[in-house]
Amino acid sequence: MVDAIVFVVAAAIVLGGAVGVVINANPVRAALSLVATLFGVALLFILQEAHFLALVQIVVYAGAIVVLFLFVIMLLGVDQAEDLAVEPLAGQRIAGVAIGGLMLVLLLGGLFLSGRGGSDGAVALTGQHSATAALDPERPDVDQLADDLFTRNVLAFEATALLLTIATVGAVVLVRNRGAEDLVVDEPGQAVG
Repeated sequence: MVDAIVFVVAAAIVLGGAVGVVINANPVRAALSLVATLFGVALLFILQEAHFLALVQIVVYAGAIVVLFLFVIMLLGVDQAEDLAVEPLAGQRIAGVAIGGLMLVLLLGGLFLSGRGGSDGAVALTGQHSATAALDPERPDVDQLADDLFTRNVLAFEATALLLTIATVGAVVLVRNRGAEDLVVDEPGQAVG
């Protein structure tokens, strides 16, 4: 009975946060709603006794990724109105659609070309069969997770790291000082005019 109550509360938090992300016009409030959703998912992981995943959910996603989102939101100054009809870079929409289509083709190709698998499971994009053997009770779960992550799934791990690096560099490029004028920094307790 307690599990059912925890599930209903966690599901309400997840759904409420997800609705908040979609309907909030203020990006900071939307990011904070995302934090609520991620905490609700962590509760669901705890309910399934996946404590390591719950910890990763809170530390990595709710901690690091949402802080990165908020950092980018604050740096970009999204409260300023911009004309969406004007393209700052010529052809960026066409390039974005082309790159998105290429990524979709690669994703679907990886899914369909990996094969149906057999008794050993499906073949991953790395070409190695997944390990379907039971967990070794003598080895810590984190060691076994690291073995799988850094052998069979190393391509996905490196792609994720590259994507986060590109996002950070993109944020810096978007907020760079275009006119090369000196930025005004206000000192604490001082008004800058």
